Amino acid sequence: MAEKHENIGDEISDLKRQLEHFQQEKERIRTIVGQIGGVPKLRTKLINAIFLVIIVASVTISITGGDKLRLLMIELAMVTISLKIIYMMHLQVRLNHFQFWILSSIEWRITEVTSLVKQLEK
Repeated sequence: MAEKHENIGDEISDLKRQLEHFQQEKERIRTIVGQIGGVPKLRTKLINAIFLVIIVASVTISITGGDKLRLLMIELAMVTISLKIIYMMHLQVRLNHFQFWILSSIEWRITEVTSLVKQLEK
């Protein structure tokens, strides 16, 4: 009977250690995701604001300006929108790289656990 209580106590302490390890990993991943782009940073907000100001100013000047400015401002708005699309593609590539890294590490851990299970079966 006392042996069962010791085994249960060992299992409980082992589960507590695993839970603490899980919490540490969760916080580490949360900080990594935050660094990659989980929350918009000041730089991203500033870039978005600059794009918006340039586009609104270009459209306003093209509407109120003469014929000579109209074509120039429409082209400026188109270039700005193109740059924004390129910037968004860049951010998507960074996110895809992060997702690939996460999936690779999961695959590595699964392979590690599989080999450990095979060793335990022998």
